[in-house]
Amino acid sequence: IMFTRCAFPDEQQQCPKSAASCWQDRITSDMQGRIGIITMKFRTKLIITFLTVILLPLLLSAIAFLAIGAVLIHNSDLSYGFETTDYSTMSDSLASFSDITDDIFCDIEQLAETDPSRLEDKEYLAAMNEDAFKRSSYILVRKGTGIYYSGNETATQKIFGRLPSYGFESRDTNAGYYYNDMQKLVKQIDFRFSDGSEGSVFIITRVNSVISKALLIYMFFAIVIILIVTSIILTQWIYKSVFAPINRLNVAMQNIAEGNFEYTLTSEDTNEIGELYRNYEDMRLRLKESTEEKIQNERQNKELVSNISHDLKTPITAIKGYVEGIMDGVADTPEKIDRYIKTIYNKANDMNRLINELTYYLGIDSNKIPYNFHRINVAEFFQDCVEDVGLDLESKNIELNYSNLVDPDTRIIADPEQLKKVINNIIGNSIKYIDKPKGIINIRILDEVDSIRVEIDDNGKGIAAKDLGNIFERFYRTDASRNSAMGGSGIGLSIVKKIIEDHGGYIWATSKEGEGTCLHFVIRKYREAEENE
Repeated sequence: IMFTRCAFPDEQQQCPKSAASCWQDRITSDMQGRIGIITMKFRTKLIITFLTVILLPLLLSAIAFLAIGAVLIHNSDLSYGFETTDYSTMSDSLASFSDITDDIFCDIEQLAETDPSRLEDKEYLAAMNEDAFKRSSYILVRKGTGIYYSGNETATQKIFGRLPSYGFESRDTNAGYYYNDMQKLVKQIDFRFSDGSEGSVFIITRVNSVISKALLIYMFFAIVIILIVTSIILTQWIYKSVFAPINRLNVAMQNIAEGNFEYTLTSEDTNEIGELYRNYEDMRLRLKESTEEKIQNERQNKELVSNISHDLKTPITAIKGYVEGIMDGVADTPEKIDRYIKTIYNKANDMNRLINELTYYLGIDSNKIPYNFHRINVAEFFQDCVEDVGLDLESKNIELNYSNLVDPDTRIIADPEQLKKVINNIIGNSIKYIDKPKGIINIRILDEVDSIRVEIDDNGKGIAAKDLGNIFERFYRTDASRNSAMGGSGIGLSIVKKIIEDHGGYIWATSKEGEGTCLHFVIRKYREAEENE
């Protein structure tokens, strides 16, 4: 295991993994920690919210009940001129209000039957009114159709005209009569004055509420139940909208930490949770892409090492064999020794070519290919290239045909050395796969108005349609069972593609199995207007 020191913003640690893996673990663990903190904060806020939803309304309801009751009682006192000693009238029923004056009613009723003359004594009536006043009531005596005595003049003026007539009250009950619009409970006792005129004594009690204690208790429990149900609904809503998504995100982060980059999270919400999900998806895709790229690079590096090792082993074995032949005296003539030395030289050149190719690949991988762009004449440049490769092809019994259909003054902006490498790599690749006794390579330069198109075809064995789209990939080889006769590291055409694209052009291939392959690449022409611009 390779130990790599991973430098993070706030610490350094030894990680028994690659730097990318360390950073990946750091990202996932840091995000999981943040999610845990957010979850803890949400949980605390949820508990506080739950308690607040229950306790605060209860407290405010109690305060409001007392305050409103005090205001209503005070207003009634101002309106009717007497005071209330407690809150009983806010919660008692009509029966309760009737009960508080029962003893006064009984006393007056007894006097009306035994000694009605006492009811004509205004001092006695005043004393009785004081007792009634303490019970939120007052005494009213009517003689005929007029007022004989009133314990509350203001209130009497409002209710006198609506009082029952003489003899209307029932002797079987002392419940009285309730005036809903005036909130007054009236009890009536009829008697005869000493002069024989009709008289009635009324005990008038103020009723502020007809809500019973039982109803208030039921309302209280109903409010408590409503608050609890509301709190549960609110809690469930918060859980489903906050905790459940965060739990899913936590599960997703655990999958990321375990290397599973296929666990997706989708959300159509536009709130913070939706934004968090989208950030997760962006991170997941980036980590997945980075990991896949890392795995692919590792595989390609291993394949490169394997290919280069295989290709180096062949010339090294040959060099070793020829050197041993010279040392052992097998090459016993000057001609033989000279042939052995030339072979050793050629094999050393093959090794040098492979090493240069590897070095060039490393330059591609790190985007450090050196370019020296110049304005070059197309006809002159490709004529020089044809002359350079012509002799080598002739020695290999390969016919080279060249045609240039562009204007002699056509120029392009290019790096001559790198563009020549493109030509050499393509032709070298064609040479390896020519399987005919007489090889043919054709180079054509075509005019594409604003660009030139270069075609290099051969009469080799061709490329299968399933492989044609992959030949520009690094280390891709159409011959799965690699043989030393063809050799190659599998990066020649990927180098070609990289150079052409860096020149602002593009490249593609066409092929027919058994007939040959043609590579096409296009580069823009140089124009004076472009230079001025």
